[in-house]
Amino acid sequence: MPNAPTDRRSLLLIVVAALGYFVDIYDLVLFNVVKRESLLAILGPDHPRLTEIGIDLFNVQMLGMLVGGILWGVWGDKKGRITVLFGSILLYSAANIINAFTFDVVTYGIVRFIAGVGLAGELGAGITLITETMSREKRGYGTMVVVVFGALGAVFADEVYAQGQRIGGLLTSLTGHAFMNWQVAYIVGGAMGLLLLVLRVGAFESGLFARMKERTERRGDLMLLFGDRERFLKYLGCILIGVPVWYVIGVLVNLSQDVFVPELGIDISALTEAERLRINGKAIRYAYIGLSVGDLLSALLSQVLRSRKKVILGYLLANATLAGVFLGGLDLGTAAVLGGILVVTGPTVIVPLLRTARISRRPATLLKWEGIVNDPLGALLAIFVFQLAARAGGDASVWGVVGQSAAGAAGGGALGLVAARLLDLALDRGW
Repeated sequence: MPNAPTDRRSLLLIVVAALGYFVDIYDLVLFNVVKRESLLAILGPDHPRLTEIGIDLFNVQMLGMLVGGILWGVWGDKKGRITVLFGSILLYSAANIINAFTFDVVTYGIVRFIAGVGLAGELGAGITLITETMSREKRGYGTMVVVVFGALGAVFADEVYAQGQRIGGLLTSLTGHAFMNWQVAYIVGGAMGLLLLVLRVGAFESGLFARMKERTERRGDLMLLFGDRERFLKYLGCILIGVPVWYVIGVLVNLSQDVFVPELGIDISALTEAERLRINGKAIRYAYIGLSVGDLLSALLSQVLRSRKKVILGYLLANATLAGVFLGGLDLGTAAVLGGILVVTGPTVIVPLLRTARISRRPATLLKWEGIVNDPLGALLAIFVFQLAARAGGDASVWGVVGQSAAGAAGGGALGLVAARLLDLALDRGW
C-alpha cells in the first residue's frame, strides 16, 4: 500500500477543491441572482438607469477578476498556491459580507471589484494544485469531480435567494435585525467562504511547486508568457476557447431579465413581484444544471470512447443545432442538418491557421492531415443527419437509417481500399 497516503491526500485535495469551486461559482453568479432586488432597494423602483447600472456593476466585478487573475497568478508562482487560496477566499468572503450592508452604488461597485479580485484566485489555484499533484492518468477524473460539483453552486445561490425569508428569519432571531433576501444571500456566501477557509487549512502545497521553489529560474514573470511567441499563441488560444462559453453563461444568461425578456416580447404579466425578481436566478439555475450535466457526460464519454475529439464533435453538432432552432426559428430537422454542415473543419481552414501560428513541423503535419481526414467525415455526418431528418416523419426507423448508412459507409470504404490498392500497383509498375 505504498500509494495509500498519496491517494488519501489527493482525495482530500479533490474534495476541498470541489467545495471551493462550489463556493466560487456561488459567489461568481450571486450578483446577477440578487441584483434586481438589491438595486431596487438602493435606487428605488423608478430609477431610469436601473438596467444600465446593473450591467456596469457586473462589468466592474469582471474587471476585478481580470486584475485578480494576473495578480494571483504572479503571486502563486512566487509564493505558492496555498497562499493564493487563503488570500483570495478571505478577500471575496469579506467582500460578500460587506455587500450585504452596502446601500449606495459607488460602494457597491468598489466592493464588487474587490470580490472579483478574490474570486479570480481561488479556482485557478485549486485546479493548479490538482493538476500538479495527481498523475496524468487520474487528474482528468479529479478535475471532472471539481467542475461537475462546483457548477451546482449557482443552483444553490438561486435556492438561498428563494429561501431568503426563512434564512433571514433565523438571522433576525439571532441578531434582532431584519434582512432582505439579497442581504441573506450575500451573508450566506461570505459565511461559506470563511468555512471553506477553515477546510483549506489542511490543504498541502503541490510537489511540483516545492521542486520549482528549490530552483533558481524565474517565476511569476509575465514576460515568460508574452516574450515567447509559441507560448503566447497557446495562451491566446486558451482565452479564445473560453470566450463562447462565457459569452453564453456570463452575458446571455445573466441578461435574461434585463434584455431578453423585453427584446423577445416574453409576457411576464402573470408573474408575481417575487417571481419577477427570480427570473435571472432561474435562468442561471437551469443553465448551470445543464453545464454540470454536460461536464459530467463529456468527461465520461471521453473515457469510454477514449477520444475527446469525438465528444467535442458531438457537442459542436448539438450546439449548432440548438442555435439554429433558437436563433433562426428553424425546425429541429433543418437545424440538425445545418449543425452537421457547420462542424466540418477541413484543410482550407486548418492550413491558413497553421501558417499564421507557425508551430513546429511535426504537430503542424499532424493537424494538417487531421483536417484532411475530418473533411470527408464531416460530410458523411451531414449526410447522415440529413437522412435522419428526411425520414423522421416516414415509416423508416432511426435504426434503419443507421443500418443503411453503415452499409453505405462499409461499401464506400471497401471500394476506396480496392481503388487505393490498384493505384498503388499502378504506381509501382510505372503506369
